[in-house]
Amino acid sequence: MPDDQPETPYLELLARGAPAEAYERPVLRARAEGASAARLAALERAKLLALRVRGELEGRRRREAELSALFETAHDLAGLRDLDAVLQAIVQRARSLLGTEVAYLTLNDPQAGDTYMRVTDGSVSARFQQLRLGMGEGLGGLVAQTARPYVTESYFDDERFQHTRTIDSGVKDEGLAAILGVPLMLGSGVIGVLFAADRRPRVFEREQVALLGSFAAHAAVAIDTANLLAETRSALAELEAANEIIRDRSEVIERASEVHDRLTELVLRGGGVHDVAAAVAEVLSGTVEFTEAHTAPAAAVDRSRAGGHAVRHGEDWIAAVSASGELLGALVLRGHPRLDPVDQRTLERAAMVTSLLLLARRSADEAEQRVRGELLDDLLDAPDREPRLLRERAARLRADLDAPHVVLAAGIDAPGTAFGGAPGPAAGPPEETDEPDRTGRAHRAEGADEAAGRQRLWAAASHLAATRHGLAAARDGGTVLLLPLADGEGADSLARRTARQLGTAVQAAVTVGASAPVPAPAARPGEVASAYAEARRCLEALRVLGRGGQGAAAEDFGFLGLLLGGARDGAGDAARVEGFIARTIGAVVDYDARRGTDLVRTLDAYFASGMSPARTKDELHVHVNTVAQRLERVGRLLGPDWQSPSRALEVQLALRLHRLASAIAR
Repeated sequence: MPDDQPETPYLELLARGAPAEAYERPVLRARAEGASAARLAALERAKLLALRVRGELEGRRRREAELSALFETAHDLAGLRDLDAVLQAIVQRARSLLGTEVAYLTLNDPQAGDTYMRVTDGSVSARFQQLRLGMGEGLGGLVAQTARPYVTESYFDDERFQHTRTIDSGVKDEGLAAILGVPLMLGSGVIGVLFAADRRPRVFEREQVALLGSFAAHAAVAIDTANLLAETRSALAELEAANEIIRDRSEVIERASEVHDRLTELVLRGGGVHDVAAAVAEVLSGTVEFTEAHTAPAAAVDRSRAGGHAVRHGEDWIAAVSASGELLGALVLRGHPRLDPVDQRTLERAAMVTSLLLLARRSADEAEQRVRGELLDDLLDAPDREPRLLRERAARLRADLDAPHVVLAAGIDAPGTAFGGAPGPAAGPPEETDEPDRTGRAHRAEGADEAAGRQRLWAAASHLAATRHGLAAARDGGTVLLLPLADGEGADSLARRTARQLGTAVQAAVTVGASAPVPAPAARPGEVASAYAEARRCLEALRVLGRGGQGAAAEDFGFLGLLLGGARDGAGDAARVEGFIARTIGAVVDYDARRGTDLVRTLDAYFASGMSPARTKDELHVHVNTVAQRLERVGRLLGPDWQSPSRALEVQLALRLHRLASAIAR
């Protein structure tokens, strides 16, 4: 090798990337060959220069790899889709470039007040991978407190940070010795720590600390970006939800405005409650009906009335229509089990408008009701009125006084009171008191309540009379009604129905007594007063018998009905007698007529013989078994209780009336 080219062997070593120990060989070879001192010195200089160049090249290559890894990380961040994947890539690249056995990343949890393992690479311990550490504990706690990198060559021999049993157990389980930790910074705050670690003691160079710090900066950016994206997505979702709510509310407001305009128009042009129901049904896309108080579901109406809101009832919604404590009816929305609050409020407003319309109509009807009351008063007090004038007045009220009517006496049921509301006998003298005026105030309050109750009853009766094309008037502290009798309807059923309707309307027990039908009040006005007296007797009988709050006619009281019915004319009396006979023993009489048997005669003989079958058979001259068979047949026709004292008394009275009627007919 020429003396003037000592660098040649080193260029070849640099060219093929030989290891550092190979650079000693040219010097050793020249020395073995006996090279001159100058030659050896030149080779030494060339070796040092070559090693310097080699180190520079190694550093550049390492820097290039680091920059490449950082570039790839930045590229991953630019297209961030999955935060976990980006953080995993950062930890993997840090481990690869630093040549460590393990790399991992922890994040702080402000809500829990600790820090937890977020990502690991190269870890083999499940306990280590699931570590949760208190704030300020371990090597990571020191990094978080100082916001500066920290490195230890031997973890368990380093006393500069706080050791805990949990952390030490995890580190020991993983087998770590040398650990380098750098902070994850967002602004001036530490959000976590990025670590690189080996399972054997090791010294981390300054360049490695700086490199891990760069990866930590990228990791912090990735976390911040992901958080911002999450917040952005959340904000967008909230905005979308808000927009959806705004769109819904806009539609609701439009619907509410439409309902308001339509209801206002209805009120201004004098529409009725059914027009209101139709308008609301169209807006709510359902079926809305106005129902009378007695036909609506009582429990649901009571809940709506008490709370002042529409309530759900099965698949329907019900809004009570009431005013001044009086239940007027209800609006029922059918087939809408789910109703949003605005639509519910729409139904409630419709109920309010309906109550206003009903009150307005009632105010207009009060004058008509007074006229109806005056006409009924004339029928009761002036029976000599000209029938033609009565018919004309009734026609203006849409009443037909040539049709059969029933007179009904109604009163709010109060124990110990008579029909006119007068108090019954006191149970004893009032107790002495230190406040003499307290009893007086109580009596005045009680009197005011009774007056208010009578007023409500008259209003409800007037409304019922108007809807049934009848008449009503306040009289004798109660209310009297003259209502037409429908085909196939009896006075007793009309009385019961009226008691229910009035009781529901005034929210109190109402007792109603009914007269026998008056065929044509206009043609025979004198019968109206007699019928009213009969209705009052029935009312008093109901209260005496403890049946307050019910409705009944004379025929409901058995033979007592003959006494309660009184006498209006001969035909009426005969009809009541015939009705009593038919209800009591009609089945036996009809059986004899169809079969030619002697059941009626057997009954006469049976009662005449003191209800003794043995004496009855002597009276009839038949065998005792025949008597038993006939009585068994009577039991099947009249019912098993026909021999009870009360029934036996009615049967005997009916037998005598039947015998008397048969004798008169002959």
